[in-house]
Amino acid sequence: MAKCAFIGLGVMGFPMAGHLQAAGHEVCVYNRHEDRARDWVKKYGGSMAPTPREAASGAEFVLSCVGNDDDLRAVTLGDDGLLAGMAEGTVFIDHTTVSARITRELAEFAKKRGISMVDAPVSGGQAGAENGALSVMCGGEPEAYARAAAIIAPYAKAVAHLGDSGAGQLTKMVNQICIAGLVQALAEGLHFAQCAGLDGAAVVDVIQHGAAGSWQMANRYETMLDDRFDFGFAVDWMRKDLGICLSEAQQNGASLPITALVDQFYGDVQKMGGNRWDTSSLIRRLKVP
Repeated sequence: MAKCAFIGLGVMGFPMAGHLQAAGHEVCVYNRHEDRARDWVKKYGGSMAPTPREAASGAEFVLSCVGNDDDLRAVTLGDDGLLAGMAEGTVFIDHTTVSARITRELAEFAKKRGISMVDAPVSGGQAGAENGALSVMCGGEPEAYARAAAIIAPYAKAVAHLGDSGAGQLTKMVNQICIAGLVQALAEGLHFAQCAGLDGAAVVDVIQHGAAGSWQMANRYETMLDDRFDFGFAVDWMRKDLGICLSEAQQNGASLPITALVDQFYGDVQKMGGNRWDTSSLIRRLKVP
């Protein structure tokens, strides 16, 4: 068992850190809002610290799951940043979905301090985090990944090493690109069924067992038909992720016409006030005259 620090206790980080503690690791947490950290300690045990640096002090592994590039910089760099508290030979595992650029910058900075970094964004949503069933895609040096994989295991159903630093983030971009197209297609299909006077649930019951079936269909069709969108990853976060994908595509020459279009559609949902609706809310914009 290892001494760990976990930075960021949002809807994903809170249960992920809990799985670490439940697995027998000694976990110290930090969260920007201290009440959230107190709630975590009350529920899982462990300890909390007032800064990322103090949480990371003495830890063999430091894990983070925050919001975006700026949030990651804020908890990582500077006098109170987690890297300032980490010792040589330790491993930093970042679960935040961020740009490959910031990942590579931080990995190089950490390396100069004798610290290994593994970028390890996750997929599976809040339910996956709570059930310990996330898919984790990792980038970094093989030796660091081998050490990190055992720490990640308590909240993962699949963990894979995809390549050098940044490869985990690039793989997460592929994941989000695929999801965007799937959700839009599902929204259009269900919308078409309703306009055609079909029973949407009956339609899905038949087609989900064929080539059209997907996780999104199995887990979101009912709430989409019911016009309820409080069951998953928020539109604001999806737009952040798709922005990262589109920016990276400009650099590597990839053509992402569907992704760019769906990103605009999510912009329409935001204008409708759906910033915190889940990503399946794409169907709502189709119902607007």
